[in-house]
Amino acid sequence: MTDCDEIAFFDFQTTEKSASPRTLRNYRDALAAYQQWRGESFTGWRDACADDFRDYLFALMKLGFKRATIRLRFAALRSFYKFLVLRRGMGRSPVAEVLLPKPERGLPVILTITQIEELLEMPLRVAADKKSPPWLPLRDVAILELFYSCGLRISELLAVDVQHLDFIGETVRVIGKGSKERLVPVGGPAIAAIQRYRQAAAITCGPLFLSTRLRRITQQAVDQLLKKYLKHSSIPFAISPHKLRHSFATHLLDAGADLRSVQALLGHASLSTTQIYTHVTQERLKQAYDSAHPRA
Repeated sequence: MTDCDEIAFFDFQTTEKSASPRTLRNYRDALAAYQQWRGESFTGWRDACADDFRDYLFALMKLGFKRATIRLRFAALRSFYKFLVLRRGMGRSPVAEVLLPKPERGLPVILTITQIEELLEMPLRVAADKKSPPWLPLRDVAILELFYSCGLRISELLAVDVQHLDFIGETVRVIGKGSKERLVPVGGPAIAAIQRYRQAAAITCGPLFLSTRLRRITQQAVDQLLKKYLKHSSIPFAISPHKLRHSFATHLLDAGADLRSVQALLGHASLSTTQIYTHVTQERLKQAYDSAHPRA
């Protein structure tokens, strides 16, 4: 069931907030999940009260949903009702009164430098599909190199066009959240990998990373190539683009980079978001101390 309030909300998110496709999908999924839970008793968003959403919260907790998932769903609901209050004349948000469980404090999972090096070698070591174009392994190397060299979000990497790269200055212009742009340095190995791929695939302009159908590559395709190379590696956990981003930030801090610089490279609006990586480096130092010091 889609009403005029929902249509107006998603128009607002698309045109005024420049929300990413992933954000829009999360919002749609969250609204649909609540309606599905209410079933036939759902008569409209403006009829819902705070107790309805408290019941929904308790139901999700009983079903064993993770706190992060619950908070993500309610963040979408809160954004929706905030829009209804500010733009559609609704009196107050029923979700604002609901107290959510505190977020679980967990540290990002990162790859070691050795694991990163192994992953970067995988596309040229794994036998390629004979039906695939010969430039495909070079594309995958370039994708992995750029991920790790720049710490990009998946949405940022997918949006890179050839003209966004300065091969002489070794930088890439990145379009981040909220259409904010930043200039990120690109390492020599990543530049070289991209150039080899471009030459093999005869790419001169437009989207940098192409599918076998010569269209801009999708997030699903990137997820699949990571799974493919994981199977042939010794890495003992699942790999995602965000784990490469985590690894990028942590390795920089391990090597002595300052937090403000890492914040700028990652495109974080708040320094507090970047500070999670200092906890990672501290934990790694503590583990090294405990395993190496004779009186730890």
